[in-house]
Amino acid sequence: MAFDVHRIRRDFPSLESGIAFFDGPGGSQVPRIVGEALSKAITQASSNRGTVTLSEQNADKCVVDYRNAVADFLNCDSKGVIYGRSWTQLTYDLSRNLAKTWNTGDEIIVSRLDHDSNIRPWIQAAEAKGAIVKWAEVDLKTGELPVSSVTDLLTKKTKFVAVTGAANTLGTRPDIYAIGRAVKANGSLFLVDGVHLTPHAIIDFKEMPADFYGFSSYKALGPHCASLVADPALLEDIKNDKLRPSTMQVPERFEFGTLPYELMAGVSAAIDYIAALDTEAKGSRRERIVQSMNSLEKYETSLFEYLEKQLASLPGIILYGHAEKRTPTLYFNFPNVPGKTIYEFLATKKINAPASNFYAYEVSLALGLGDAGAVRTGLAPYSTKEDVDRLFEALKEFLRR
Repeated sequence: MAFDVHRIRRDFPSLESGIAFFDGPGGSQVPRIVGEALSKAITQASSNRGTVTLSEQNADKCVVDYRNAVADFLNCDSKGVIYGRSWTQLTYDLSRNLAKTWNTGDEIIVSRLDHDSNIRPWIQAAEAKGAIVKWAEVDLKTGELPVSSVTDLLTKKTKFVAVTGAANTLGTRPDIYAIGRAVKANGSLFLVDGVHLTPHAIIDFKEMPADFYGFSSYKALGPHCASLVADPALLEDIKNDKLRPSTMQVPERFEFGTLPYELMAGVSAAIDYIAALDTEAKGSRRERIVQSMNSLEKYETSLFEYLEKQLASLPGIILYGHAEKRTPTLYFNFPNVPGKTIYEFLATKKINAPASNFYAYEVSLALGLGDAGAVRTGLAPYSTKEDVDRLFEALKEFLRR
């Protein structure tokens, strides 16, 4: 393993600000090479996609390269990669399309653990069709989403199940493989929200018992956009609204208007950068991604153990979520102290650790945190022990005050 965090940090211009960034779960910092790719794509000769002129070819290459990069990143078919402005936009689009086949009395399952973008679109689509919504509940003591909390809800009427790959506040990583196998055996469609999982784990969509998977590039060192992936054969069967002259080809028929080629180029560059996190990684881009993500996961796991140990030693701290398997994410508060107050104090120390419900609204309510939520800290490839020490010392100072 050749994961050198100090080498990596030199590639991120924003780190020159001196800020310790623990806000990666809300959006990571971006390496210089991604900014350069964006600049090149938006300033080169460009037009609508085509094969005749140079400008058409440049635009087409951005799209093709993007689909191939995402396919390598997630190990999926490039013909099943759909571009979206955001994960919320993609889930709303898909919910409306899937609901065309739902009827009164059909059932869908959502999880109380999830970000609202993987809850509300499905609930609203179900309500419009008279379908029944069932809730998979979180174990509030551990932060776990037990497999049985989902599988016990399955019936012959279940049409669709949506579960997160990792909770964006508690960090919980549900057993999506066990859940997915049960959902598929039941004959239902299964979607995994991979927005918070993808930056921290090796993703293998071809081996995953899921029909749909998605992630947001800006959580994984890239620009602000998202991707939804599925088997192209499944996409062929989904009927969506579109303009009459637009193509019927998959996945293009799910993408509306002229695509932002520069953002797609930025996604490709971010994935190429991830493939090079481990300087000893060899082989195809997919093989280098797997090696680099494996090295990153080992690094983040070790640093996260240190972070959790340090914060757990602070007097009175309340740590939410103790799932056996988690991303490097901590959600915490101190008694009778608004999370916003902690957040604002840390900002004066040039430490970014925001406080909110972070759109994980249902679990925030269930934990008794309401709209205000708690403070969230998350690790990224550029996080260091020095960052953790700065956070720890700042929190000790806060408590002394």
